[in-house]
Amino acid sequence: MNRFVDARIPLVFADVEAAGPGDAVLREGAGARAPGLDWFEPGPESAHQAGCPCCTPRNNAGLALARLLLARARGEGLFFGGVVVATQSEAGRRSVLSALASDPLVSACFRHGC
Repeated sequence: MNRFVDARIPLVFADVEAAGPGDAVLREGAGARAPGLDWFEPGPESAHQAGCPCCTPRNNAGLALARLLLARARGEGLFFGGVVVATQSEAGRRSVLSALASDPLVSACFRHGC
């Protein structure tokens, strides 16, 4: 029996309509931010290891997830229990997965799956 519970916030890839009342939404593209809603533009992904000097800045998906988390912590909107990520391209999906794999804040606070 596993005694440890993964307390990270679940992140799932789905259409915006799949978001429930307790979910934040992260959308690929450009748009207006709102409580529990943020946007990101996929950028060029690096093939280097996480933490190398040229790759230290977060990618756009990581920045958007950090903004959602900060707003949640500050009580500036929705205290969400999950995030629905609506991507339009494979590059957008890769950008979010890259943030989950290599961004220390994102990987510590979010997890892929239900």
